Amino acid sequence: MAGEKQLTFDARGHQLTNINVWTADSQWLAYDVRPKGSEFSGATIERINIVTGEVETLYQATQGAHVGVVTVSADAAPRYVFIHGPENPDDGWKYDFHHRRGVILDPKASATPVTLDAFDITEPYTAGALRGGSHVHVFSPDGSRVSFTYNDHVMHEYDVAQDLRNVGVALADSPVLSAKKHPREYDGSHFCLLVSQTTATPRAGSDEINRAYEEGWIGQQGYLKADGERQRWALAFIGDTLSENGEKLPEVFVVDLPDDVQDYQQAGAFPLQGTATRLPAPPAKVRQRRITFTGDRDFPGLVSQPRHWLRASPDGSTIAFLMKDDHGIVQVWGVSPTGGEPWQISRAPSAIQSAFNWHPDGKRLALLCDNSVMLLTVANGDMQRLTERTDVPPSGDAVVVSPDGAWVAYMREISGFNQLFVTAVHP
Repeated sequence: MAGEKQLTFDARGHQLTNINVWTADSQWLAYDVRPKGSEFSGATIERINIVTGEVETLYQATQGAHVGVVTVSADAAPRYVFIHGPENPDDGWKYDFHHRRGVILDPKASATPVTLDAFDITEPYTAGALRGGSHVHVFSPDGSRVSFTYNDHVMHEYDVAQDLRNVGVALADSPVLSAKKHPREYDGSHFCLLVSQTTATPRAGSDEINRAYEEGWIGQQGYLKADGERQRWALAFIGDTLSENGEKLPEVFVVDLPDDVQDYQQAGAFPLQGTATRLPAPPAKVRQRRITFTGDRDFPGLVSQPRHWLRASPDGSTIAFLMKDDHGIVQVWGVSPTGGEPWQISRAPSAIQSAFNWHPDGKRLALLCDNSVMLLTVANGDMQRLTERTDVPPSGDAVVVSPDGAWVAYMREISGFNQLFVTAVHP
């Protein structure tokens, strides 16, 4: 058993995001300083060296803004993307799901981050700009795109029931200018758009969804389709359908994305930028597909607890997710992005307790089970315990393997504060 190493000790929060928290050299962990729980009140983005313990402040928010949920690009000289709340917040405009933006910090270029998503809430709306708040930004493996989840200010003001969570994509090297008719509007460095399709009133028993969330890029280079051709760009996400009985039924969905960046600017049946009474819509060549159909199981649907994000294997062949087995125990399952029956990966006697991530070898997953950090071997379901079992488990929010596969990072609550830990991975 590897044991564990505590990295942080100061009496404040230390929060890892659920993926891409390591720099490419596997030496640094990026984190924010939110207190434990949902309060979004951190003012700095930091990183810590796992060998020396050196801490660097990457960014300090000003003007009353708050920042958090940082992830890192795979570049040798890393870029950092994170949520930035509004500056000078007041009762009329403060941090909320629909009042936040993504920013990218490139330390080699500037100490000041650039805003990712342009913001335009006055008609006529601007294609490539958003009208609300983006969240949990994750670089694609090659760094050319960023995925995010989204809530819409315009729809929130029009009818809060129409402000549906969706999944979006930001394209680099395509800056967007906002008309800036409202004092809160701003420009963005990326062309941003929604790629999921939701409706406030999904039909029971259909593939329609009223929420798209917890997405993940599929594969380092996409995935192979049934005909042997490669789908280069795709995201997996959880979509909330309604069962035949009208109950919420979370299922796995995949959205296939075009190769040509110009295709992202071609509207489908509805405007990319939305209207005063309609959410922004996906481009014409984006295809959303339902992958799992679990309504007939004794314990149907993906679980909401522990909260987890869909994670695809490096080769793109397997999308991993959490669902209860026939005994009601939460296990890891897999499904192909091309569809078909899901298969059970873990067969633990006790429930999986956390979000999870693939080891870069594509053969194992890091997660929490039985109050320990574990490595799950996908081929046979074997569990390797990396840390001693403790009375209180580590935090289930994030269990993330380093790019070189040698470490797993996670958090433990100690005296009311999340502290950062790592444990070594042995072959």
